[in-house]
Amino acid sequence: MSTLALSNDIGIPRSIDRAAEARKARRRLYPVSLVYSGYALTLLGLAISRPVRLVSIAFFLLGGAAWTALEYWVHRYILHGFFPDGPGAWPHLLHRLFDHLHIEHHKRPWDGKHVNGTIKDTGPFVALFILGSWLFPLQTLPMFVAGLMQFYVLEEWVHHSVHFCNFRSHYFQYIKRHHLYHHSPKGSEVGFGLTSGFWDVVFATRIAEDERRALYGTMRA
Repeated sequence: MSTLALSNDIGIPRSIDRAAEARKARRRLYPVSLVYSGYALTLLGLAISRPVRLVSIAFFLLGGAAWTALEYWVHRYILHGFFPDGPGAWPHLLHRLFDHLHIEHHKRPWDGKHVNGTIKDTGPFVALFILGSWLFPLQTLPMFVAGLMQFYVLEEWVHHSVHFCNFRSHYFQYIKRHHLYHHSPKGSEVGFGLTSGFWDVVFATRIAEDERRALYGTMRA
């Protein structure tokens, strides 16, 4: 499968009903969006009604910025990690928690069951973050975690879109080509950023220069 084929969705099997798979993926994503965004935006509304609103907004945005690094780290080291089952409780727990999450997505990138996470997948971790955050004042760590949650929802919609949509904006075309290259045989060890390539540059997992020219050259033209 060539780089240019990936950038134009030519590699999708004809047997795939993308509209049906997209609906399947959205049904999994709606509860996450409603619950996590509902919490995050309610907290933001409460916080900005107080005199320390600028501090609250700053921590919310800081949480959003931190999510871009966390999404890279989780994608590279957990979702692309390998947690073999073992006799001990800890290896078995890690295997049950993580090994199933991403392997199937790379095997079947257009399968709506494996594009987005669910509350069952992420809820226990989100709950721990929320509970820990309330040990601090509302305008600080609770707002930081709210920002993490809201930007996680945005990232999930970006991921959904690059698999099932074809918007014409420059950003969308860039991140779609970036991510679909990651799904190619040559790209599985590069391009881990899901909403940008920034952390790939920082941690030296950027797509090679000649491949970037092939991917993005038509965009510049």
